[in-house]
Amino acid sequence: MEKGQLQRQRGWQTSKGGSPDQSDMARLHKLAPRITSSSPRIGSTVGDSRAHDRNREARAPWRKWYRTARWSRLRLKIFERDLFQCQMPGCGHVEGNLSKLVCDHKKPHRGNERMFWDEDNLQTLCKPCHDSLKQRQERADG
Repeated sequence: MEKGQLQRQRGWQTSKGGSPDQSDMARLHKLAPRITSSSPRIGSTVGDSRAHDRNREARAPWRKWYRTARWSRLRLKIFERDLFQCQMPGCGHVEGNLSKLVCDHKKPHRGNERMFWDEDNLQTLCKPCHDSLKQRQERADG
């Protein structure tokens, strides 16, 4: 392949159409890209967590209960009751870092306020158990 063909294939062209020389360097033009990016058509864009959160809250207004002082106090009370130990059968992991613990509803409340705040319906789970085993159980139960 000759030099001019290779340069044209890579997207460079000169005012004369041939291979660029020193006098042509100021006149080089980059061809427009052939493939353009398109915006997503469904849902929020990747990394747009605020829009995702707003959509989730609009579908399930009870999600705001998790951001209340009442929930924070209840969550800590459940962790203390369970001695910061995962209640998943077979696990029993004790965790002092609260960010690695989840205050989980044994039976999904699905917006039922009484079930949401019921201490007997809450348990301490370590994050790995909650994010894998418990979520898998809830999806299977529907």
